[in-house]
Amino acid sequence: MPNVTTRLIRLNEVLVMTGLSRSGMYRSIEKQQFPSQVPIGDRAVAWVESEVQMWIAEKIEDRHLS
Repeated sequence: MPNVTTRLIRLNEVLVMTGLSRSGMYRSIEKQQFPSQVPIGDRAVAWVESEVQMWIAEKIEDRHLS
């Protein structure tokens, strides 16, 4: 197991971090353009914070290519 702390974040934090709307985020997940959620309970999901941060970094990089 890696010696890295992995943090799971809930929906509201993901939305604040990314600026996406809830529906826009789920559309991006369906298109495989955003990290998918991790089930953490019967009716609860979360996202891996480092994956969301990587998505943000890719978006920043993409602006330089446009």
